[in-house]
Amino acid sequence: MKIALLQVALALAAAMPLVSHAQDSNLTKQFVACMDKSGGVTMDMIECIGAETQRQDARLNKAYKVLTGSVTPERKKQLQEAQRTWIKFRDANCGFYYDPDGGSLARVSANNCMMTMTANRAKELENLAQP
Repeated sequence: MKIALLQVALALAAAMPLVSHAQDSNLTKQFVACMDKSGGVTMDMIECIGAETQRQDARLNKAYKVLTGSVTPERKKQLQEAQRTWIKFRDANCGFYYDPDGGSLARVSANNCMMTMTANRAKELENLAQP
């Protein structure tokens, strides 16, 4: 019982930076509401993070299309190379967060990494696409 309570406490502690970060960043209100509703339950938090990652990925893809449509063919080729390299880095970096010995919080951390990096890249591409 003590271990279960400790796991819940750790999950809640891990969720707090996600929620407070979301309020100050470019993550959606749906994510904040979902995390509030999760009550620190690991699987619920992972579902919230997964849904937000999908929203941020769609945002990233939209910004990427806008940007590729507004640059010269040479710059488009540079952007494609940069994006492929960024995806490899994101996947490797966030994969490292998933420590097989880290328990369920390692899954939360790895998924949070993927969500956060995707949101940050979407914002970066949006900024680059602005005239």
